[in-house]
Amino acid sequence: MKKLCFLVYLLLPMLVFAQQRTPEQDSLIAQTQRKTKADHADMLQQLGIKELRPGRSGNPNGTNPANYDESKANPFPNLPELLTLNNGKKVSTKKQWEYHRRPEIVKIFDEEIYGITPENLPKVNWVLQSTKNEKMGKYDVNVLTYKGQVDNHLYPSISVNIDLTITLPTRIKKPVPVVMEFAFVFPPGFNPPPSNEIPWKEQVIAKGWGAAVIIPASFQADNGAGLTEGIIGLVNKGKRRSPSDWGTLKAWAWGASKALDLMETIPQINAEKVAIMGHSRFGKAAAVTMAYDTRFATGYIASSGEGGLKLHRRDFGEIVENIAGSGLYHWMSGSFLKYAGPKGWNDLPIDAHSLISLIAPRPFFIGVGNNGDNWTDPKGMFMAAVGAEPVYQLMGKTGIGATEFPAVEQMIDWGQIGFRLHPKGHVTGPNWPSFIEFMAKKLKLD
Repeated sequence: MKKLCFLVYLLLPMLVFAQQRTPEQDSLIAQTQRKTKADHADMLQQLGIKELRPGRSGNPNGTNPANYDESKANPFPNLPELLTLNNGKKVSTKKQWEYHRRPEIVKIFDEEIYGITPENLPKVNWVLQSTKNEKMGKYDVNVLTYKGQVDNHLYPSISVNIDLTITLPTRIKKPVPVVMEFAFVFPPGFNPPPSNEIPWKEQVIAKGWGAAVIIPASFQADNGAGLTEGIIGLVNKGKRRSPSDWGTLKAWAWGASKALDLMETIPQINAEKVAIMGHSRFGKAAAVTMAYDTRFATGYIASSGEGGLKLHRRDFGEIVENIAGSGLYHWMSGSFLKYAGPKGWNDLPIDAHSLISLIAPRPFFIGVGNNGDNWTDPKGMFMAAVGAEPVYQLMGKTGIGATEFPAVEQMIDWGQIGFRLHPKGHVTGPNWPSFIEFMAKKLKLD
């Protein structure tokens, strides 16, 4: 029964939007929503919170609509200091940053935002399930399908597996870089909109690199009902989270790190040149992955918005209260919910620029759309990158190296932080060529 429920959790986001659903699907969705609301209510009770402030509506004519007026977007313009220790002393050297300030910021994110990753997590045994020679466009490729079997001997009633596919050029003369994507899985009958763009994997293979796809929902469901399942549920032995426990974003990042562990053992892969990519909720996960696992050489963080690289203090599009609600709270630690009531945005001891500071001095690319992507607050993500500039400079690098928000399709790539605003909304395709060019340039791959 637990395996059946977990399968429902994996498919739920797509089932909700499917054009035609069966009565059985409707029943399972309703059951999952009830469990999610009950888990959210339990977390609020643990925190002693009776009510949260409501999130913003994406409907301009709805109740409490999102703000898109830039003149009202910055009620708290001053961001927390990055180069000041908790004791008030200034950070002026790389050593002070690495050994003192950076750990302080990590601790704040652990305790207040994303949750504490458990110690002694179970081991993952990677099993190569199949190897196939295929064509990708005009290129010959070798497709490796892996399943990461998570050790569950301490709680056998929950089984967890990580689904990973790695596609490599057939003719490899030396170990190749890899781009790994956090990927959505569409259930039967759900067809994403058609596109005339060259698929990203084919673009990557054309460069002579590898392309990997990891399925986050295979090891942690994307809803609150699934928090007693997956890797979070396994570690908690089926019990609900406490406020300090890790959320889904941290769990997804853990899975990506386990995949990188595997890549370090594959001779055809240059594990020092692996990029992580994610879009929307998976853009948040990709940002968290880069911040916590310094082995990732670069990343394509697409439309990550609130909970990702958007400033929490910005009142533009999606806000803290949206993430704290019962639909999305599972991404974060329970402790994060208190900033949607009784505390406020300005009580946060960090912000998104702090997350970017944990990525420094490595290069990464922020991609976002214009028309149809304002919910993610493109300017708020740009401002976060600007706010992290002092840390990059401390480390002898240029971060984003700009303060003026760029025009649509203007590429910023002269520093370690790339940024491009494309014209096509909440999609990644228009920015893939720019990211590939950015990665090649920054990692010196050409």
